[in-house]
Amino acid sequence: MNGAVLVLNAGSSSIKFAVYQAQTCPEPRRRDGRPARLLRGQVAGIGLRPHSQAHDAGGHPLPGPRLEPGAGGGTDHRQALTGILDWVEQRLAGAPLAAAGHRVVHGGERFTAPALIDPEILAALETLVPLAPLHQPHNLAAIRALAAMRPNLPQVACFDTAFHRGQPPVAQAFALPRAMTEAGIKRYGFHGLSYEYVARALPDLLGQAARGRVVVAHLGAGASLCALRDGASVASTMGFTALDGLVMGTRCGNLDPGVLLYLLREKGHDADSLEDLLYHQSGLLGVSGISADMEVLLQSPDPRAQQAVDLFVYRIARELGSLAAALGGLDALVFTGGIGEHAPEIRARVCRDADWLGLSLDPAANAAGGPRISAEHSPRSAWVIPTDEESVIARQTWATIR
Repeated sequence: MNGAVLVLNAGSSSIKFAVYQAQTCPEPRRRDGRPARLLRGQVAGIGLRPHSQAHDAGGHPLPGPRLEPGAGGGTDHRQALTGILDWVEQRLAGAPLAAAGHRVVHGGERFTAPALIDPEILAALETLVPLAPLHQPHNLAAIRALAAMRPNLPQVACFDTAFHRGQPPVAQAFALPRAMTEAGIKRYGFHGLSYEYVARALPDLLGQAARGRVVVAHLGAGASLCALRDGASVASTMGFTALDGLVMGTRCGNLDPGVLLYLLREKGHDADSLEDLLYHQSGLLGVSGISADMEVLLQSPDPRAQQAVDLFVYRIARELGSLAAALGGLDALVFTGGIGEHAPEIRARVCRDADWLGLSLDPAANAAGGPRISAEHSPRSAWVIPTDEESVIARQTWATIR
């Protein structure tokens, strides 16, 4: 084995990780082959009741990383990362780590491809924290912590925004004064690592149709749609930040900016309280008053839960129509992400609302989870493709350091 690539996805209360055999990571532009995953797992509940889980290459459970409590009795991100790193290096039994790749949510205008991290790059990424306050601080904290522990280990930032940077200028623009657009206030799009994986997987399922008009629905706690033509991003529902577009777990999605002016002027809000409202108190949680978890809402008899689910589906249907218009039609719809992969009721409702586009569902195939969930006679096809952002990061990381 020619070393290994460690992949890290650090969130507010968790760190997901995976380890890949470096020499099996083909170039990102190639479809053939998948990186050989050696280990994967996560540490969750950081700062509260941390716990870990892990699996080997065959998906079999392993004892997870040992989590040492800090002085206050809890485990913070640095301690969790220390536990992960020690655990990984023990499991690799002396085989060296060649590099670490990180999911970094926002790359702004500058970062259109993976970047080998140095102090100047890290400082530039810090300036983007206000555009992704839920994610960027934790992504960068993991980079800094790992640099302190393993200063000679190359680290690569892989961006959720990079996949969308080739969109037409009209798809990226807001109708704001030109100087603001030139200063970087534009639509960036997110979930790009997931969309890149799905775009790579499409030809194996759709053949030549993969080059057509495809909308991918990445549905989870964060949710968005992306329009693809020939496997490239044409338009997406998320914009300047990851607040825009669909209803999400705790994020509001599309919102009239006049609402914000009203809350500022008439209801005593300031920037900090608005940020908390829009990122943490809205979405499925805000509408239902019950939970941000789709599974909980689908099982709840409370009418407020149903209203939250109805709004979630309605906004997907609205935005699907918008992206079909951007593409000039629709050939295929793909579901991915936690909800997209595991909630057949949501898929069924979205497909029912897309009947006008020529999409007919196969209920049995949908209940079984696909991969194809549309009827054989359907003029438009629908699919379920489990995403694998970690393998994309491994590819990009290895290609960057070689």
